[in-house]
This record gives sequence, structure tokens and C-alpha cells, in this order.
Amino acid sequence: QVQPVEPGGGLVQAGGSLSVSCAASGRFSGYTVGWFRQAPGKEREFVGAISWSTGFRYYGDSVKGRFFISRDNAKNTVYLQMNSLKAEDTAVYYCAVGPQGIEPKFIAGYNYWGQGTQVTISS
Repeated sequence: QVQPVEPGGGLVQAGGSLSVSCAASGRFSGYTVGWFRQAPGKEREFVGAISWSTGFRYYGDSVKGRFFISRDNAKNTVYLQMNSLKAEDTAVYYCAVGPQGIEPKFIAGYNYWGQGTQVTISS
């Protein structure tokens, strides 16, 4: 079992940057680690994902070029670096873990979800 935990989050001004992290009780090796977000009254949205085995990264259209995913093998941690933040990036951000090879944008493909962390962008 690989239960993700997302400490961090916070309040940032528009145009600023913020990094959130995702650690886990088990090793991420062999899994896909995804990031999703959900704003009040909206559906959960794909932000990005990383295949731990290949290192290949995927990004949602709304964050492409602004958000970047990285990993630290030694710390077994995935980071979501968010730049040029906008008010519409305000949401609860979730880390999720799924099997290797899943369609990364597909919510149902992920088996384990973190509790989420609030990211608020002030305009």
C-alpha cells in the first residue's frame, strides 16, 4: 500500500510561486503519481502526473508551462512546483497513486489518494 500525504499548501499572491510535496508510506517505485485539484463547485481536475519508472511527465492543459513535477528518489517524494499562479489555481490539491501504465488523466485509475492540501491564490 502506498498512501500519499501532502503537507504544505498555503496562501500566495497572484503571479507568485508555491511548491507542494507528496510523500508516501510505501515506495513510489513502479507507480504513477498524479496531482489533481478541485475548486469549490467544480469537478476534480487533472493537473499532472509522473511515471516513477520512466520519469515521463504529463500535464493538464490549464497548467502546462507553469507547473512542473519533479521527484526525489532518496526522499521518496514528488513535488509540484507551481509558477505564475492565478486566482483560478485556487483549489484543494490532491496527490494520488496508481499502477504503472495507467492513463494519467483518468481519475478512476488511481488507487490511493491523499487528503488534499489547500492552495489559495490572492488576486
